[in-house]
Amino acid sequence: MPEKSVQQTFAPNSICYGCGPANKDGLRIESHRIDNGLVMEYLPNESHQAFPGMINGGIIGTLLDCHGNWTAAVALMDTNNLSEPPCTVTASYSVVLRRPTPLGVKLIVTSQITEIDGNKVKVELLLEANGKICASGDGLFVAVKEGHPAYHRWN
Repeated sequence: MPEKSVQQTFAPNSICYGCGPANKDGLRIESHRIDNGLVMEYLPNESHQAFPGMINGGIIGTLLDCHGNWTAAVALMDTNNLSEPPCTVTASYSVVLRRPTPLGVKLIVTSQITEIDGNKVKVELLLEANGKICASGDGLFVAVKEGHPAYHRWN
């Protein structure tokens, strides 16, 4: 994935734990465009374990949440012909942990847009390790307006 991630391109100063390039202690995910969504690769480290050799469900949820949020932001940017994505926040998301997610292998997270309605975007998410689905989920993400506490968070 040679091009800059959407996070590095549009929010290089973000401090979000999951997706902020400027958070040295965060996950710093890097999502890239694919048809109708985004894809990312992530290699968890030992501090992300729930028990020996398996990734914590909260880390999995954070990967899916932040990746889904960026999927929505990029979708709204493209749909509305904007030069940058609007700031979006998570309205709701769910995660199904289908099997233990192993440490020491690259995780692949893909997202697909299922619906856009005004400032709201529904997204489906998959997390795979070694070619097997370890988690799936969906989310509803909403663009916020001036006055919302998260409005300037990507600046």
